[in-house]
Amino acid sequence: MARIMTSTAAQDRRTGAPRGWLQAVLVYRQPRMIAMLFLGFSSGLPLYLVFQTLSAWLRQSEIERATIGMLSWASLFYTLQFVWAPVVDRVRLPILARALGRRRSWMLLAQLGIVAALFYQSLSNPALDILHVVIGTLVLAFSAATQDIAMNAWRIESAPEELQGAMVAAYQLGYRSALILASAGALEIAQGYGWHVSYAVMAACGGIGIVTTLLAREPEPRVFREPLEAEERVERWLEEKAHWPAALRHLGAGFIDAVVCPFLDFFKRYGAGTALIALLLIGSYRLTEYAMGSMINPFYIDHHYTLGDIALVVKVIGLAFSLIGVVIAGVIVARIGVVPALVLGALLIMSSNLAFAALARTHGPTLLGLGLANVLDNLAQAMRGTALVAFMSGLTSARYTATQYALLSSLYALPGKVLEGTSGFVVDAIGYPPFFTYTASLAILSLLLIYLYHRRAPAMLTMGGQRA
Repeated sequence: MARIMTSTAAQDRRTGAPRGWLQAVLVYRQPRMIAMLFLGFSSGLPLYLVFQTLSAWLRQSEIERATIGMLSWASLFYTLQFVWAPVVDRVRLPILARALGRRRSWMLLAQLGIVAALFYQSLSNPALDILHVVIGTLVLAFSAATQDIAMNAWRIESAPEELQGAMVAAYQLGYRSALILASAGALEIAQGYGWHVSYAVMAACGGIGIVTTLLAREPEPRVFREPLEAEERVERWLEEKAHWPAALRHLGAGFIDAVVCPFLDFFKRYGAGTALIALLLIGSYRLTEYAMGSMINPFYIDHHYTLGDIALVVKVIGLAFSLIGVVIAGVIVARIGVVPALVLGALLIMSSNLAFAALARTHGPTLLGLGLANVLDNLAQAMRGTALVAFMSGLTSARYTATQYALLSSLYALPGKVLEGTSGFVVDAIGYPPFFTYTASLAILSLLLIYLYHRRAPAMLTMGGQRA
């Protein structure tokens, strides 16, 4: 791993990647950076309300842990967003697109869905009718995933590649701030006024994204000459299926153009071997945090921590340190590259899960142990999130912004989300201490894949690759 660190630093010195500290700070005065900060907040707000904060509400309502774990599968919408990403990438919404542009119109539509779903959740009662909670969670997750498709395309298209690191950092700062509100804020409000009021307040906070979308600038559309191979592929399809009905032929041609071509473009640019390792790395990198995610709040409740303890120590103090982690990750990405941040994130997440395993072995709630474990965990997640987003952004071609990024971001969540749904059964079978040891061990695979990627693609370590 030390070899990875030093070779990446040398690569950045050759490319002149590090900039003066003053210029790096002044970048954040740009309107697009400020917009990205608030859009990051809008992106982060639904996440915990889909599963982590929701899991605390469900557990307090005496919903079984197995049911809580299975309900986390609603967040598979984040994972499967590549299915409808080509629609977001290509289709112009009537009226809204004319007024706001393609990216902002989809963002606004999704944000309206988020606010509506949160308000619907605020009217639900899990103890009496879990079906209403399920419906609200599904709509919320689908709307949030759609927002992310359009927002990531807006981010990549609104700034050149040399500013993508700053855009990611601004996004992460807003995103992590929203996590504090959607966890600590939601729990504090729930303790004082009940869960219904808590989710109603979260619905009102969704207005921040709507206002930002209305005030932000639509990125200038980029015009590319499509690769000859892509044009020929579509033409061959139309010729071979000449006997099909016209509507079906054009539907198939559109699928090839919007889905198949972006996928093949990725493998062509990086080569099959390197592309496969990169995809495996993305798919395995966040297994640990997904596997333990929906069980962390049930663990706190079962270990006799109060909602006030969770809100203060876990959500306020712990998540505040995640903002520090974002800054640290941003510095590491800018100075010595993405790969060191990926390595440090994997090592930190292993350490934090082992700390949770030790905490689970204590006989009663200890606020000091809770705080230390959460500080370490939030530093790790901030490091991992910032590094992975920068890595995937660098792999994305500007020709297929929304579709390729959606494919990559779907891939990083799919294995973890599937694994997360089984977490309740695992805890019931082996208990919390072995469970957290098991989740820590999942990071070993990503460390191995980082090493393999480094060996095969040493020239692509600054931002994961060259966007075309």
